Amino acid sequence: MPSAPSRRTFLRELAAGAVLLPPTLGATPWVGTGTSSSSGPDDGPRDEGYWERFRAGFAFDEARVPMNAANLCPSPRSVAAAVTRFTADIDVDCSFQNRAQYGELLESSRAKVAAHLGVSPDEIALVRNTSEANNTVNAGLELEAGDEVVVWDQNHPTNHVAWEVRAARYGIRVRRVSVPEAPTSAQELVDPFVAAFSERTRVVAFSHISNVTGIRLPARDIAEAAHAQGIHVHVDGAQSLGTVALDLKDLGCDSYASSSHKWFMGPKEAGVLYVQQESIPGIWAAGVAPGWGSDAETDLAGARKFESLGQRDDACLAAMGVTTDLHAALGPPEIEARVTELATTLKEGIREMGIPLVTPMEPSLSGGVVIARVAGDGRAAFERLYSEHGIAGAPTGGLRLSPHVYNTMEHVERALAGIRALRPEIMG
Repeated sequence: MPSAPSRRTFLRELAAGAVLLPPTLGATPWVGTGTSSSSGPDDGPRDEGYWERFRAGFAFDEARVPMNAANLCPSPRSVAAAVTRFTADIDVDCSFQNRAQYGELLESSRAKVAAHLGVSPDEIALVRNTSEANNTVNAGLELEAGDEVVVWDQNHPTNHVAWEVRAARYGIRVRRVSVPEAPTSAQELVDPFVAAFSERTRVVAFSHISNVTGIRLPARDIAEAAHAQGIHVHVDGAQSLGTVALDLKDLGCDSYASSSHKWFMGPKEAGVLYVQQESIPGIWAAGVAPGWGSDAETDLAGARKFESLGQRDDACLAAMGVTTDLHAALGPPEIEARVTELATTLKEGIREMGIPLVTPMEPSLSGGVVIARVAGDGRAAFERLYSEHGIAGAPTGGLRLSPHVYNTMEHVERALAGIRALRPEIMG
């Protein structure tokens, strides 16, 4: 196993697409460990040049710049190369003997993801996406007719409509919570949830960061209030994993769902489900595949029971470890700071044009999701921003732009120039 590269070496190899895998696939793939005894300019402050060198590790063309991390991120070349190399290895030899190593790589990925989130590997299931993780919790919690589930009305459908479907089948009640449109404090976001809790409330399920407004809920405060009443707390982290420096023990949730393909910048069709140890026995698994039986307690220890899904993409699961190494090399606090810098610059520029924002300006009340209010449904502005200015956003909630660490300040300025040109259409 080679020694950990310095940040300078890491960025150079990443930019060249040269960070692949060790010659022996049995070794854990790496792209850097985030620690180095070497010194150099890349070990100092993260200036714009640093992030421009990081951007060079991605294959996207400058003519079509992705700024839609809330939906789908490009993977860096190192992650894409890992998936390709692992897939090729399986295609060359798909024997049980060769594929045995992927069990070890899966557990390596699990351990790295768990460390990234500050939890135990036994509390992590590597599933297929946030939707599957949300539905596992929805279907698996023991609820009786008359029990209540409190949801945020800005939840993704898999953490909102899915509860309505269960309610229709089993007679539970779903109570929807609305928060102020323009919150000025965390308490304004906590109070509506607490007001909705009753003696029948068994679950509160909410998105950490809304994909339709960009509002960031004070998850820990909501969790503390819920736990005081014995309520299970489930958090949809599709918009926080990979952009917010997370410690799920500190966050205080009982379960947490997210995806690899969004802000995590990982392989497609991979997701994360965290269930804290004490809650695992009380949630039924949604799927039963080989591995269940007399040895299930050993083979599917802890949260592994939630990933009994039949044949999986072993290359994808192995590459989750490569992706996690990349985040460790950059540093989660540094990633969050950079995303905040990009999003704040974008919001300030939009506000200066007189275009109203849906998303709060205050970073503690928002994340990397930035939404400008648009007359109409926003689709025309979204299409023109891409076709005429080369910025790929989304028409969700208005005009949504979600910059990430592969974006540069030049990309943000280009997006602002495009919005300025489209201002008459945006304002209506």
